[in-house]
Amino acid sequence: MSVQLTFCGGVRTVTGSMHLLEANGERVIIDCGLFQGHREDFYRVNAQFPFNPGKLEAAVLSHSHIDHCGNLPNLTRSGFGGKIFVTRPTRDICQLMLLDSARIQEEDIKFVNKINVRKGLSSRPPLYNIEDAQKSLKKIRAVDYHKKFKLASGINCTFYDAGHILGSAIVYLEVIKNESGQSIKIAYAVDLGRQHMPFLQDPETLNDVDYLLLESTYGGRTHGPLEAAKLKLAEVVNRTMARGGKVIIPSFALERTQEVVYYLGELLKEKKIKPLPIFVDSPLACKITDVFLKHSESFDREAKSLLKSGTDILRQNTIHYIRDSEESKKLNFDKRPMLIISSSGMCESGRILHHLRNNIGNPRNTILVVGYMAKNTLGRRIVEKQRRVRIFGESFELKAEVEVINAFSAHADKNELADYVLSSKGKLKKIFIVHGDMDQSEALAFNLRSKGFRAYIPRKFETVTLG
Repeated sequence: MSVQLTFCGGVRTVTGSMHLLEANGERVIIDCGLFQGHREDFYRVNAQFPFNPGKLEAAVLSHSHIDHCGNLPNLTRSGFGGKIFVTRPTRDICQLMLLDSARIQEEDIKFVNKINVRKGLSSRPPLYNIEDAQKSLKKIRAVDYHKKFKLASGINCTFYDAGHILGSAIVYLEVIKNESGQSIKIAYAVDLGRQHMPFLQDPETLNDVDYLLLESTYGGRTHGPLEAAKLKLAEVVNRTMARGGKVIIPSFALERTQEVVYYLGELLKEKKIKPLPIFVDSPLACKITDVFLKHSESFDREAKSLLKSGTDILRQNTIHYIRDSEESKKLNFDKRPMLIISSSGMCESGRILHHLRNNIGNPRNTILVVGYMAKNTLGRRIVEKQRRVRIFGESFELKAEVEVINAFSAHADKNELADYVLSSKGKLKKIFIVHGDMDQSEALAFNLRSKGFRAYIPRKFETVTLG
């Protein structure tokens, strides 16, 4: 029996994770994420699948970040008729993420098409719409951590906590090779979290693995201490407030926003920053915050203890969560020093684009980047401090201060990734390095090879035989 794995996305780049597993005459995919980048690349890469969606038996998701789940509506519209297996928190978050993704695409394409009309260019449809998202959500089935279930004929699956975001999972697959019950064991640790992050359990270690798919977002970098990141956050806020500016934080609505809010709450309590207007301007982040509290059973011991004591760990009583679009627009005309957290995290869609559009040209303001920015995104161009950037098709001069704090990342760094592999007691036959820019993937591969592991960086659409 031949077991084949095809790397359909999220290789030699950070977004668009999607991998096809073929065994026992069955085909399943692991993750179905959106590739995020320049608008033309976004449509070109995401519109078509390198396989027939109608011939898939099932899909399984590692977590609910849009670069891992965001193309499910397009998959369903293209003929996928199977089930989508997720953890319980991932199910509830996907309900929000996919509908929000569809809404944003519909709204953004209207805005872009207005500009295209003025330029004499043709209009285009969104990648998918809300109805497509709703159809895909009906296919989702939630499974508890540590409960083995049948993904397809001869393919069993178990979820283990990846410690990356709420509900994230290491997808553990057992592919039965023959009637004797011998199997190939595959672990998909994409994405993998860090130790001692707020709210989350630490990543679980698996001991019986033949093949490991491992992310490499920070495969060649290390994160600074979280306490140092907190102090830098305070420094940026205090400096910007002193000159009467606004701090604009592009942030993923899922996990990163909740983490930043948590740290801001600590800084206010410790009086390391003075009270100031703080806005979470993202309807999605507001709803996800509610999901966090619903699934507090997934929190780590410290977060559970704080909740039990009545601590408002997500500062819902002191930070203003904006859901209404008209209230969001008012911030454009509010000249007070303030802090605005808004999504999307890579500045490719959502309300953050409007806040950047209105504030990027003012040197009193600060754009504070608290997460990874993939190549060819607006966020990366801001991190690179390009003199001019394009927002909604228009050019703006970057005059605001730009600061970057990478230590808040929910991705394991190079040392944590290597330690995770070393902590696995099983005899790994091979490690496939995915989900990272090429320099980071190469750095991780070199590091793991130096420790005696067979690490390989696949190419997009490459198929390998496992056995």
